Amino acid sequence: MKITGIEITHHRLPLDPPFNASWDTKPRVHFDATIVRVTTDEGLTGVASGDTMTGFAGHEPFFIGQDPLAIERHYRILSNIQFHYGRCWPLDLALWDLAGKITGQPVWKLAGGLSNTVRAYASSGTLRAPDQLADLAEQFLARGFKAMKIRFHRGDWKKDIAALEAVRARVGDRLDLMVDCNQGWRMSWDAYAPWSLKDAIKVARELERIGAYWMEEPLHRSDREGMRRLREMTDVRIAGGEMTRELYEFRDLIRDGCLDVIQPDAALVGGITGLRRVAHMAQENNLVFTPHTWTNGMGVVANAHLTAACCDAPYLEFPYDPPEWSLARRDFMMAEPLDVDAEGNIVLSDAPGLGYALDEATLAKTRIG
Repeated sequence: MKITGIEITHHRLPLDPPFNASWDTKPRVHFDATIVRVTTDEGLTGVASGDTMTGFAGHEPFFIGQDPLAIERHYRILSNIQFHYGRCWPLDLALWDLAGKITGQPVWKLAGGLSNTVRAYASSGTLRAPDQLADLAEQFLARGFKAMKIRFHRGDWKKDIAALEAVRARVGDRLDLMVDCNQGWRMSWDAYAPWSLKDAIKVARELERIGAYWMEEPLHRSDREGMRRLREMTDVRIAGGEMTRELYEFRDLIRDGCLDVIQPDAALVGGITGLRRVAHMAQENNLVFTPHTWTNGMGVVANAHLTAACCDAPYLEFPYDPPEWSLARRDFMMAEPLDVDAEGNIVLSDAPGLGYALDEATLAKTRIG
């Protein structure tokens, strides 16, 4: 079997009302998705979504005519493309989907087969008033979730703490509460400074008092010494790495004792092929590996297969913040949105590949390139 074609399409869903993401100073009036299709001479197609595939155009000949199951070879080429151009890891996910369809196996079995289930945490994305955030936490409990992630970014971390306290007061210990400080990276147009270590330790002391499960991205991504020191100074787990590009950077973050929780996203970094390496590094060092998943439902599915296959992750991120960030918005490109069961778990099927299907009619209506 040979790869005969790679098709990349771009799609845009208008958002009315806009989505006000906590990490973005601009209201989001549309949501974009990139779809990658890899076809073969035997009529099978692997499909995936995630990053925008910027810089991939012109590199198709490096894959066409090749064996689709030579995934390690393809990973090396994609790594070279990332070095010179952009992140094109959705192609790796499409190749895993294709490999599952070729072999008749779900990706979670091919990638390790440890489990077909991973427990999800509800990941909120907006900055609600404290009482509204507590209401949302009760909705998550009713949906079966056992954990919730709350975003900080209200301009004054004391206001962020007040919102977290309101949730804890409402739900007690019925939910594990993660906190995302979003200090590790910025939108392209942002110029404001991240927290210093002194800032972060003040927040960490408050999170200890409230009983936060982890403190995510508390410092700029380059401040590895600060992360190491912060980790030593607090009992709260320190999480990060969602936009770290190179696998050797994860090796160094682990070696230097910077993080308790490793969070790369297979749709943005390394694909399933690369992140299996990071997952194993994390486990060998007694750290938690649980991917960031804020792309779309197809990205969540890919990360769920990876996590269920080879990790003992306590939770996996499930982007969900209704009504602003509904399953219908997040998964507009899918025939059926990804949801959790009554216990808050993502349960993967035995369907070959990644197990999802595209909504071709919606993709046709939303196509922009």
